[in-house]
Amino acid sequence: MGNSEVLLIGGRSGVGKSSVGWEVAALLRAADVGHALIEGDLLDAVHPAPPDDPHRSGITGRNLAAIWANYRDLGCRRLVYTNTASVLGSEESLFTEALDGPRVIRVLLTATDATAEERLRGRERGSELEQQLRRSRLMARHLDEHVPPDTHRVATDARALTDIAKEVVAVTGWR
Repeated sequence: MGNSEVLLIGGRSGVGKSSVGWEVAALLRAADVGHALIEGDLLDAVHPAPPDDPHRSGITGRNLAAIWANYRDLGCRRLVYTNTASVLGSEESLFTEALDGPRVIRVLLTATDATAEERLRGRERGSELEQQLRRSRLMARHLDEHVPPDTHRVATDARALTDIAKEVVAVTGWR
């Protein structure tokens, strides 16, 4: 099909990636802009990891390609994709292969440690809260230091979800 575009929404745990992704999708629907939304975390939710794919990147790529093929067959050419590390340049080959060389738009959502912790404490009810807090702090620093220079940064602290999503949609030029 060609000419596909992917909006990558990344950021630390607790920054609001999923919420922003769903709100971006709602804004695009309201503007009658064709798109698909994929929550990247669901593409590799398998245990144990395949023996030949310990970091699950292979299964993620295969699942992304399969789902995108179905959306592409419906005429879709825009993808909104949420996942912590998706905005890293090292992840781009996943989308280049699965989406056949799309235009890539990266948005890094940011939040302070205090904001992310408050959000994580509000949503995590199980045994992984402390692990999520540790990973969130580490990943925030890693993303800040390693995203490509063309990555758009959008702060989420003390902002309405709709305002954040409007800023993200504006970056795409899709409306």
